[in-house]
Amino acid sequence: METVKLDRRDAELRITLNRPDALNAWDKQVGFDLLAAVREAEADDVRVVVITGAGRAFSSGADLKAGFDSTPEGHPDVLTTLTERYHPIIAGLRTLPKPVIAAVNGPAVGIGCSLALACDLIVARESAYFLLAFVNIGLVPDGGSSLLVPERAGMARATEMAMLGERVPARQALEWGLINRVTPDDGLEAAVDELAARLAAGPTRAYAGIKRQLNAWLFERMGAQLELEAEIQQESAASGDFQEGVLAFVNKRSPVFDGR
Repeated sequence: METVKLDRRDAELRITLNRPDALNAWDKQVGFDLLAAVREAEADDVRVVVITGAGRAFSSGADLKAGFDSTPEGHPDVLTTLTERYHPIIAGLRTLPKPVIAAVNGPAVGIGCSLALACDLIVARESAYFLLAFVNIGLVPDGGSSLLVPERAGMARATEMAMLGERVPARQALEWGLINRVTPDDGLEAAVDELAARLAAGPTRAYAGIKRQLNAWLFERMGAQLELEAEIQQESAASGDFQEGVLAFVNKRSPVFDGR
């Protein structure tokens, strides 16, 4: 794989987003590679999965500098990207019949934040933060975050994250119930290793049953919500505000949105 590294540690599969120079931003290849990694995690001898990022970020979200495929109308084709690559990753992690740990070693932004929240347990460094940055470039949350955030942290905090587009530091994310544990920066690896070993030695069938129960109660409509996200995101990607947001990001200036 070009952008994802896989490590087997006995019954643990460690998936590492491996574009550290780009802060593990998602381009087309990341989508292909990460989906293949999730399929690899389905192997019978894998009993726990850990997802993390190489370097100083978990993932900075979509790689805007990589550009987008276009629709026949000339707009960015985000719907195809979401439905064919991103959604199978997010849904695959939720339905994987084994525990998945997000080891958040740094910023988890945009689709990177969605990836972390799709995991079962989230352990973060104290210096890490979570950010739904979509609104800052004229987009809406995707990757399941419009469902995952309110289920974890509640409607009020989900609205704040989605509409204000501000960083939520790890400690605050823990207080909100968005994540499970926070470690000192130099303690993440040891804490995740201990947790992964415990889960790998645990009752795998029971874990699978627990996920089925929680998914049935909390995420029964995830497929429909993902489709709705993709439809609204495609509408947003055709807007003038999105064009302005991307130009402002690339040129490192504040955007000037006019609501069109």
